[in-house]
Amino acid sequence: MTRQRLLVAGLIATAAVIMGLVVWVPRMNQPHTLSGYIEGEPLYLAAPIAGTVRQVSVVRGQDVAAGQALFVVDPAQVRAQADQASAEAQAAQAQAVDARKGQRPTELAVFEANIAAAEAAAREAHATLRRVQPLVRQGWYAPARLDDAKAAADAADAQVRAARKQRDAATLGAREDQVRAADARVAQTEAAVTGANARLAEVSPRAPAKARVEDVFFHPGEWAPANQPILSLLPDERIKVRFFVPEKDLSAYRIGRTVRFACDGCAKGLSARIEFVAPRPEFTPPVIYSREARDRLVYLVEARPSTRLNPGQPVDVEPLGS
Repeated sequence: MTRQRLLVAGLIATAAVIMGLVVWVPRMNQPHTLSGYIEGEPLYLAAPIAGTVRQVSVVRGQDVAAGQALFVVDPAQVRAQADQASAEAQAAQAQAVDARKGQRPTELAVFEANIAAAEAAAREAHATLRRVQPLVRQGWYAPARLDDAKAAADAADAQVRAARKQRDAATLGAREDQVRAADARVAQTEAAVTGANARLAEVSPRAPAKARVEDVFFHPGEWAPANQPILSLLPDERIKVRFFVPEKDLSAYRIGRTVRFACDGCAKGLSARIEFVAPRPEFTPPVIYSREARDRLVYLVEARPSTRLNPGQPVDVEPLGS
């Protein structure tokens, strides 16, 4: 009876060994792979002001090109601000140009008339002086009369010079500091125009790069709060392969190297370029440091795939040699 039991136990042990060899030997011959998945980092586009969504030009799942129009939030208020800023800029430019000009022809004509009147008064004063001088020498007039005539002639000459200076100043335009102030006002209003146009563009944004519309959160006619995403885009360059590398193999994974990977239903020969290697490790599961623990110490690596894939897909990455 004991022999029979021993024989049965021996047969069971032999069968277990055979089964183990059948199951594990093929697995040992299979190449080791690193587990990972496809991750997408979407862009959330919103308007900086609250308003009614007037237009949505794309639908969920649609491919969009760089610069393609996406949506429009009620632009009436922002467009009015832009028009006001543009009008103020035009007014400031006109004032700056006017500050560099002299006065108008009709205004200059007044100065010319003043000059003519001053010159006429000067001629009369000099004529009086010429009449008085011989009469004073002959003793008909007192010397004080000659002094008065000379003073009147000098005053008339001074009036002529003053009138001419006023005319010359009128042709020069505004003072330099006034011109600088006008130029500063132009720069200020032009900056306001730039800001208003930027806000106008923000209520009707365009795709920053080639992408796929991941989701649309608001539709035409709905009220969208300020800074609330209207839709999300998934650009091709923000789709990445994420996988985990054991601590002992980390030195082989450097930014710029290429890894090969595979996924269910994908084309053969896919590759990705490493763009990020985590500076800190992760434990699976968290345990204390030891020789056994280091076998479970892994680092996150991100690589950009050579083709578009769907986020969430699991992938198998071929390990790199050192």
